[in-house]
Parts: sequence; structure tokens; C-alpha cells
Amino acid sequence: MQEFETYLLLGFKHISDIKGFDHILFILTLCCIYSAADWKNVLILITGFTLGHTITLALSALKIILINSYLIEILIPLTILATSISNLFYTPTKTQNNIHYIFALFFGCIHGMGFSNYFNAIAMSDNILLELASFNIGLEIGQICIVVLFFVAYRILRHIFKIKQQEWKIFFSGAGAASAVILIIERL
Repeated sequence: MQEFETYLLLGFKHISDIKGFDHILFILTLCCIYSAADWKNVLILITGFTLGHTITLALSALKIILINSYLIEILIPLTILATSISNLFYTPTKTQNNIHYIFALFFGCIHGMGFSNYFNAIAMSDNILLELASFNIGLEIGQICIVVLFFVAYRILRHIFKIKQQEWKIFFSGAGAASAVILIIERL
């Protein structure tokens, strides 16, 4: 149980660490098209992202797939850029939500490969499946906490400044796109 708690905490700390802001930025850009009332859709979206993340992190940690880390470091900000641009044309509907979930799963796969070097550096025992599971559960809990804080901040700002959902979406998508372009340039 102590090993589970250790990796759970490592996963939570890793996602909540500002050094991993590209991951946080992706999650927030992914969720900014929704309101807090859409919490079920947001939870499915985040969980789909974590599932994709878990699959490739496991495959990378087990050395089943090996992808050039330089390529992944370029692909991660590209996922942020693609999500930011798609947000400008996306309106949540049942059909479009399904497509959004697939993108979250796919982009989660890319982000999971980005974590593989970090995870391989901290993996300590022969019980890698327990470590992977608890690490990713910690990530999921951390992502949910970040998204809850995001929606609380939006609710407060909406109340004070009368910000509309469309304006919030455009602001966050623009910030996500600009940050992604800067990250791509830096990593090239």
C-alpha cells in the first residue's frame, strides 16, 4: 500500500507542478469549450486523455514502443495548437463530443510518451504495473483538481467581469495557441 501511495502522490505532484505547464495548458485548452454544468463531458474527456496517456506510458515504460523524445517534445505543443485551433470551430454537441473524446484519447497517447523518460527514472521496483496504475491515478486526480480550479476561476471572473463562455473559450484557445507556437519554436 505504501508503494501505491508513493506513486499516487508522485503522479499528483507531477501534474500539479508548474514545470509541467504544457500538460496543464493542454488540459485547460481541451476543457475551455465547456462550462461547469458540462462536468460529465469534462470528466469523460479528462479520463479519455488519461487512458491514452496510460496506454503509451505503459508501453514506453515496458520498452514495447520507443519513440524519439525529441519528436515527442515537438508533438506535445502541436497537440495544444491543434486543440486551440479546433476550439474556435467547435461547439459541443453529442456527435462532436464523441470526436473530441477520440482526439483527447489520441493526444493523451502523445503526452504519455512524453512522461515515459520521467517515469522510467523514478520506477523503483519490479512491480511496474502497480507503479504505473497508481502514478496515472494520481495524474487523473491532479487533472480533475486543476479543472475544478479552472472552472471556479471562470465562475468568479464571469461574475465580476461578465465574461461570456465564447469569450472565455477564445481567450484560452488564443493563449494556448500562442504558448504552443512559442514551445514549438523553443524546441526546434
